Amino acid sequence: MDVTAIIMAAGEGTRMKSNHAKVSHALLGKPMICWVVDAALAAGCNRIVVVIGSHADEVRSLLDARYGASEAARVECVEQTERLGTAHAVRCALDATGIDAGSMVILNGDLPLIKSETIRTFADTVGDGTHAAAVLTMTPPDPFGYGRIELDEDGSVARIVEQKDCTPEQAAGLLECNAGCYAFDGAQLSAHIGEVGCDNAQGEYYLPDMIEILKDAGQSVTIYHCDDYREGLGVNSRAQLAQLTALARDAINERLMAEGVTFIDPAQAWIGPDAQVGRDTVVWPQTHLIGACVVGEDCQLGPNTRLTDTRVGDRCVVDETVAVDAVLENDVDCGPRAYLRPGTHMLDGSKAGTHVEIKKSTIGRGSKVPHLSYIGDTTMGEGVNIGAGSITCNYDGKNKNATVIGDRTFIGSDTMMVAPVHIGSDAITGAGGTITKDVPDGALALERTEQRIVEGYTERRRARL
Repeated sequence: MDVTAIIMAAGEGTRMKSNHAKVSHALLGKPMICWVVDAALAAGCNRIVVVIGSHADEVRSLLDARYGASEAARVECVEQTERLGTAHAVRCALDATGIDAGSMVILNGDLPLIKSETIRTFADTVGDGTHAAAVLTMTPPDPFGYGRIELDEDGSVARIVEQKDCTPEQAAGLLECNAGCYAFDGAQLSAHIGEVGCDNAQGEYYLPDMIEILKDAGQSVTIYHCDDYREGLGVNSRAQLAQLTALARDAINERLMAEGVTFIDPAQAWIGPDAQVGRDTVVWPQTHLIGACVVGEDCQLGPNTRLTDTRVGDRCVVDETVAVDAVLENDVDCGPRAYLRPGTHMLDGSKAGTHVEIKKSTIGRGSKVPHLSYIGDTTMGEGVNIGAGSITCNYDGKNKNATVIGDRTFIGSDTMMVAPVHIGSDAITGAGGTITKDVPDGALALERTEQRIVEGYTERRRARL
């Protein structure tokens, strides 16, 4: 399908009251501009042009970080340095790219709920040359504020009546509303975009004027009605951002429940659009899955769990846990109040317990870090037990150093392992030790001062005080 998507993302977004670009604000952890770009990619658009303006560097960096080289040929930015309206933005895109043929869909970057199927079918309305343009329409519960579409008897667009120009009869009778997105035959758009004028109070070039221009040129303009009005809802304020986030949450959770996932309270689970959850997994309240999370089957997630770009296998319990860029294999038990930082890899049957922090470490099969410990830059074998309050001292003030712990080793409580250090298999460290030297396989490592007993000390101290 030869379709170009032009995504409008240059606006100031003044009602957001923000120091950032409006389209960079996130729904369920994903910037709204990326919702639209991903929908266009999934629709099969072979070229995507994002028109940027306000906070241009921020938006460009965001898109580069997400899509990078893999989509570089398909996602590109064009800067509208002087923002003179929507038609001017489209003309900037056409001039910069030289695109002048094929189907073109003009989408708004603040329309995060639009679906790929809608974009694909919308583009098809101008794909065979019958129509020069199409307007995406919807029927929201409250049409106030939207431009209304007046249709001719043959179903083509007669004109768009803006809200401020509606008579009471039009406001009550014209329920087909303009969602602000357009599909054009590329050749017709390129041929006539220069005819849009700026004779209005704002002195701007408005894209809806193209409808009248094409009709005057004898071209047909139609509509494509979007059955789910939510796809046409935009974000212009923090309140609308929250409202659309809730709508996105509900849609995702309903889909997951239909696929066999249990939610204790769907209104209190926030699953991102790129996350996957396996059947028979139970999602408890205040669970957040951000980014490309993958969760297997028969897991317990939450309550109060936040996973970011984390992979979880089958039959895992992840309770009151924060995990970022971590991998949990099967039958892993985490929490409550565990923190798994980037690079954490927990193998089958391992455990990270209460108030445990793990960073850039591999926890071997069946190994346990039950409570109150920090494990960093560590490779741990199978069947290891880490006593409470133990720490790998991995940072010497300049470099991060590695700790290696062999299979079936028992680390006594309150052990400080000063890296770089290697503790062999089947070894034991006594509680309260500071291990600075390598420990051979099967050895006991003790590091303590001799205990001293002072008889009668408490009575003499009380008398002195």
